[in-house]
Amino acid sequence: MQFPTERPRRLRASAAIRDLVRETHLQPSNFILPLFVVEGEGIRKPIGSMPGNAQLSIDELVKEAGEAHALGVGGVMLFGIPKHKDEDATGNYDPDGIVQRAIRALKREVPKLLVVTDVCNCEYTSHGHCGKIVDDDVDNDITLGWLAKAALTHAQAGADVVAPSDMMDGRVAAIREALDDAGYQKTPILSYSAKYASAFYGPFRDAAESAPQFGDRRTYQMDPANAREALKEMELDLAEGADMLMVKPAMPYLDIVKAAHENFDVPIAAYQVSGEFSMIQAAAMNGWIDLDRAMMESLTSIKRAGAHIILTYFAKAAARQL
Repeated sequence: MQFPTERPRRLRASAAIRDLVRETHLQPSNFILPLFVVEGEGIRKPIGSMPGNAQLSIDELVKEAGEAHALGVGGVMLFGIPKHKDEDATGNYDPDGIVQRAIRALKREVPKLLVVTDVCNCEYTSHGHCGKIVDDDVDNDITLGWLAKAALTHAQAGADVVAPSDMMDGRVAAIREALDDAGYQKTPILSYSAKYASAFYGPFRDAAESAPQFGDRRTYQMDPANAREALKEMELDLAEGADMLMVKPAMPYLDIVKAAHENFDVPIAAYQVSGEFSMIQAAAMNGWIDLDRAMMESLTSIKRAGAHIILTYFAKAAARQL
């Protein structure tokens, strides 16, 4: 019997060869680190369901962001937790709100750091939903005004990129118009274009204190069973002026990440969400998997699928390993 002439194992024989022929390469600049900012000073409140993460006051946020920047991490994504919430999410578009003050502090203390802001209302509403409640549902068109005002105040405070995550129809156009009319034509929009109604957000809702007080978000976030709809959402967002597209969550939707990469000639982001992060952490804490290897394997899978940008709570740890 003639032995096969091809031996793929030749190119796996040593670490040096594996490094040489590796197809997918991660680097710290691919990562964006999500951070949660709260009122106060000297606050670093651990998030029980997200080991190693904490709610941070602005002074502590600056330290955390400075460490990430020193490690080469591509940027940070800010989520604000206000002291007071109301039905109209006024803290989201207050020019002196928690995120707006955090942006100014970061731009003052870590001026070269890329600052991206999440533009959503759920952290700021007393009911935990992403917009104005009318007849027990989120009113799409009223909510657009809130989002446009919030994005504008973020840009005015110095945000480099604004990222709407609400999944309201027409939000990218509303934000683009508001930014352009105010002279912020150069501020890019990273749209959460395919944000699914996922079970993997649980720990985040602890971190952002944003769990809905009634019902759920399935009337505006996407059905996990749908793929073609995600491409339609992306097409619409690009037509409205989005500069980059995001898929959220990442690993359960790698097929969507791949489809986005293949269909659209813009940077594609994927958000490795809190549930993905916490499952890996929990399994490692129980000794069931190797944390470092699982972390890097999961991030590599997201990059391999086609994501140019990865939002991940592993950003600092992965940067150190790289």
